[in-house]
Amino acid sequence: MTDKTSNQMWGGRFAAGPDAIMEAINASIGYDQRMAAQDIAGSRAHAAMLAATGVITDSDAEAIRKGLLTVLSEIEGGAFEFSTALEDIHMNVEARLKEVIGEPAGRLHTGRSRNDQVATDFKLWVRDQLDAAESGLLALIRALLAQAEAGAEWVMPGFTHLQTAQPVTWGHHMMAYVEMFGRDLSRVRDARARMNESPLGAAALAGTSFPIDRHMTAEALGFDRPAANSLDAVSDRDFALEFLSTASICAMHLSRFAEELVIWSSAQFRFVTLSDRFSTGSSIMPQKKNPDAAELIRAKVGRIYGANTALMMVMKGLPLAYSKDMQEDKEQVFDAADNWMLALAAMEGMVKDMTANRDSLAAAAGSGFSTATDLADWLVRVLGLPFRDAHHVTGSLVAMAESKGCDLPDLTLADMQSVHGDITDDVFGVLGVDNSVNSRMSYGGTAPAQVRAQIERWKATLS
Repeated sequence: MTDKTSNQMWGGRFAAGPDAIMEAINASIGYDQRMAAQDIAGSRAHAAMLAATGVITDSDAEAIRKGLLTVLSEIEGGAFEFSTALEDIHMNVEARLKEVIGEPAGRLHTGRSRNDQVATDFKLWVRDQLDAAESGLLALIRALLAQAEAGAEWVMPGFTHLQTAQPVTWGHHMMAYVEMFGRDLSRVRDARARMNESPLGAAALAGTSFPIDRHMTAEALGFDRPAANSLDAVSDRDFALEFLSTASICAMHLSRFAEELVIWSSAQFRFVTLSDRFSTGSSIMPQKKNPDAAELIRAKVGRIYGANTALMMVMKGLPLAYSKDMQEDKEQVFDAADNWMLALAAMEGMVKDMTANRDSLAAAAGSGFSTATDLADWLVRVLGLPFRDAHHVTGSLVAMAESKGCDLPDLTLADMQSVHGDITDDVFGVLGVDNSVNSRMSYGGTAPAQVRAQIERWKATLS
C-alpha cells in the first residue's frame, strides 16, 4: 500500500503520511498534560534527592528547582506550548526546562525512567482525585444528615418492588443513603491508604545503580513508603483500577438516588420539590419542570462503568513490566474522575436545595395497606396466632378492604371479626402509620428515636 493510498484511507486527516500517523497514536500530551503539576512535583523531589545523595551538585539542583517553577508558572498561566512531537508531559517539561536553564536540565533524569515517572505522576493525580472524592462525599453525607434531622418523624411509604410495603420515616430513608455513601467514603479512604506507595526510583524496571534515596522522595511527595519491588512499581495500575471500581460503586449509589428523585418529583408522587437550580423547563410544554440534573447523574454511571471495564481490558493480558498499552490508562480515569466529581457535587446541591413535601409523604404513607404487617404482628403478639395463620387472616382483611374501596383502618370491628372472631378494638391502635413507625424500635429501625440515634452517631463519626 502506498503512502498516498494510506492517506486517502485516513481521509486527509494525516497529510504527512505514516510518520504523522505514528506521532498521533504515540503521543499522549493531548491528555496527560493534566498531570503537569504532579510531574513537576515529582521532578522537584527527585532533583532535591539527587543533590542530597551527591549524585548531582547543589547548584544544578537549585537551577533545576527554579527552572521547574518557571515551567509550572508558564503552564498554569496558559503560556506553555505543548508539542505532540515531544509525546508526553514528561518530555515537554524536560525540553522546556532545558531551554530555560540549559545543561543542568539534562541531569534531572539521572536515576529514573519515564516508566517510574509516569507511574508516580499518575499515582499523585489519582490520589488528589481520591481526596476530592472524600470531600465531595463528606459534603453529600452532611446534606443528607440535615434532611434526615429535619424529617426524622415524617412518615412516608417504604417500598419493595416499588410497591407500598410498610411505613417508614423520611429521616430513615435519608439515613439509608448516608450508610451507602458512608461505605463509599470508607472505600475511598481505604483505596488511598493502599495506593500510597511511591514508584519513583524504580527506574525502567530493575531499579538503578545510582545511590538514590527512595525513602526521601517518597516522604517529600507525601507517600507512606517507596514501593518494595521495582518491577511491580512500574507495572502496577491497581490504584487506577481501584479508583475506577470505587467510583463505579459510588456512581451506582448516586444513580439509585437520582432515580428516586426523578420518581419523587413527578406530578404523580409529589414527594419532593427540586429547586430551580437543578431543574429545567420544556421548550414546548410550559407546565414542565424536569429533574435534568438527577437524570444526568443517573446516566453518568455508564461512563464510569465503561472506564472501569476499558482499563481492565487494557491491563488483563500485559506481561511485566511496562508496555505501551498502559498509555491508554489515563483518558479513562480522567473522564471517570470528571464525571464522578460532577455527579457528587450535583447530588449534594440537589439534596441541600430540595424540599420534602410532608403532607404528600404522609398521605402516601397511609395508602396501599401499608400497615398490613402491623396487623399480622398484632395477631401474633396479642392473639397468639402462628405467623402463617396471621398472614392468612390479614390477607383476607386486605381483600375485604380492597373490595370495599377503603384501607384497613377504615374497616369496622364487625368486619374484622367476621374473618377472625377474637379480634378486639385494640387492633386499631396499631393500624395508624405513626403508631407503625414508632413501634419499629429495633436497632437500625425506622422509629424516630432510632433515626435520631443514628444521626447523632454519624455526627460524632464525622466530627
